[in-house]
Amino acid sequence: MKDAPTVLIPTMQYHNANKAVIWLCEVFGFQPKMVYKDDDENVQHAELVFNNGMIMIGPRSETPFGKLIKTPMELNGAVNSCIYVVVADAEAHYQKAKAGGAEIVLDLVEQSYGGKDYTCRDFEGYLWSFGTYNPWVEMS
Repeated sequence: MKDAPTVLIPTMQYHNANKAVIWLCEVFGFQPKMVYKDDDENVQHAELVFNNGMIMIGPRSETPFGKLIKTPMELNGAVNSCIYVVVADAEAHYQKAKAGGAEIVLDLVEQSYGGKDYTCRDFEGYLWSFGTYNPWVEMS
């Protein structure tokens, strides 16, 4: 089951969706699956994958869906969720994220339940955790 494609896909809006696609790929290691741009080369929708996981991002908008969402920038940095991503090497990922400008908010730590992880904010303030603990593997 751990190799099956994900059916839960976090969806996020960025004030600078073009930068988000590049930054999330270069700093966090996502790969673009599909990026749709308008005639002015502005990202309108992007699907980024990390192993068998995916996120969808788009520009901040006032569409009916967009009106339901507030970004960390609009909430003075507050967030109500964090995306956890399983990585093979948390230390290497931590170093790359730190070098790429991610704001480290919780340093790399060994967890009592297993694995090593850290938590950071991306360039627009979204909260992310990256770690080696994989509940699919641990539960089997």
